[in-house]
Amino acid sequence: MPIYEYRCDSCGHELEAMQKMSDPVLTDCPGCAKPGLKKLISVAGFRLKGGGWYETDFKGGSKRSTEESGTQSPAPACGTGACPACQ
Repeated sequence: MPIYEYRCDSCGHELEAMQKMSDPVLTDCPGCAKPGLKKLISVAGFRLKGGGWYETDFKGGSKRSTEESGTQSPAPACGTGACPACQ
């Protein structure tokens, strides 16, 4: 579920709200109770639920996992130097 940021034009109060994309935009400020909230444009925030993403989660009938075949897949590198795989 996306996390949206809002700021009140009246009092400057800022908040984050976890909402479905189909939920209506918030308008009433919890700080001053005036209808001055505006949705901010920011970096997308989201939460991944579950135990994680593994190749065995999507295993097909004839495909073998790397553990069964005895080989390891190389770690993908993003090339920016920001992630451990690139350093």
